[in-house]
Amino acid sequence: MISVAYEERKYRRLHCQADLVHFQVVVKETDLDIAVERRCFNPELLQWLKKLVTTYRRQLETYIQRDPQFASSLKPYLPLPSAPPAAVIMAETTKVAGVGPLAAVAGAFAQYVGEQLCRYLEAGTKEIIVENGGDIYIRAIKSRRIGIFAGNSPFSQRMALEIAPAQTPLGICTSAGTLGHSLSFGNADAVVVLSPSTALADAVATASANLVNNAADLKKAVDFATSITGVTGALAIYGDKMAIRGAIKLIPIN
Repeated sequence: MISVAYEERKYRRLHCQADLVHFQVVVKETDLDIAVERRCFNPELLQWLKKLVTTYRRQLETYIQRDPQFASSLKPYLPLPSAPPAAVIMAETTKVAGVGPLAAVAGAFAQYVGEQLCRYLEAGTKEIIVENGGDIYIRAIKSRRIGIFAGNSPFSQRMALEIAPAQTPLGICTSAGTLGHSLSFGNADAVVVLSPSTALADAVATASANLVNNAADLKKAVDFATSITGVTGALAIYGDKMAIRGAIKLIPIN
């Protein structure tokens, strides 16, 4: 069973795009915010997505019932040979980051839904955003701005990532020790990691946030994140301090 406590997702306004249709797909605790071009949205799409998420989630839940250590491990874990693709991806990406498999679950879900949606719509759209618990899969043909939510930090909701089309498809994942339901052993207000693999970005964001106990650890966190093959950029925030490394472009939110 995959279970997380529900909390109001106020941060969603920071990635809302006015020219796209945003809608939610909710299956048990899985709560996705999805955006597509207006011409692509219809009731049939919503039903297809709900069925897709239900099936993907059920596969992972069924596997965890057979192998409960997969969900409880806080260290890299080798899944059983019969593990579904979701579990394999989570295990592979978290092994690289040095954390337990569930550290990549939100990113893995966002990436899977985003990729399947691309195939379903075929040539119908080039603009897709899937957000799951603050972890984002994005595909774009125009520059997009994704705001940064960092709790009580003075940077929170005042700065945005500018994402160029050439960077996408891209995963943008955030981990924090001061907010959210995800387990963190650090005190970062936010660690944001960018990677073409949303699952990898999620795993590395968790591992990097674990390293931040105070402002002096910020550089260590972004250095660690960008040392991992596949990570293209990282930023870390603690209070009124920030460290940035890699392909990160920040702009102020007016």
